[in-house]
Amino acid sequence: MAMKIRLARGGSKKRPFYRIVAADSRMPRDGRYIEKLGTYNPLLAKDSEDRVKMDLERVQYWLGEGAQPTDRVSRFLEAAGVVEKKVRNNPNKAVPGKKAQERAEEKAAKAAEAAEAAAAPAEEAAAEE
Repeated sequence: MAMKIRLARGGSKKRPFYRIVAADSRMPRDGRYIEKLGTYNPLLAKDSEDRVKMDLERVQYWLGEGAQPTDRVSRFLEAAGVVEKKVRNNPNKAVPGKKAQERAEEKAAKAAEAAEAAAAPAEEAAAEE
């Protein structure tokens, strides 16, 4: 059975609250889980102690059993010092989309034309002297 340590969403509309659970990877996100390992409340301040609460002993147990944490849960575990920090690199994240690149190219072309137009009268005035 493929185990995951993941978030199960609770709370009402626009008021999220998550349980950190150990669940079979085939179960739905908010469906059946094997054990509740903690909670995550994203509405609290980032420096609040109650934002993320975990039973680290049980988390260690499930990691020892082969459970794979999801990306968000692995970040929580890295902050708690349970898992070593992964190197994350997504160089494509900062690259703008196609249309934004086209707009930037058009803007650069217009700026170059304006610079040439401004430089041409100055060159003519220098040539006349």
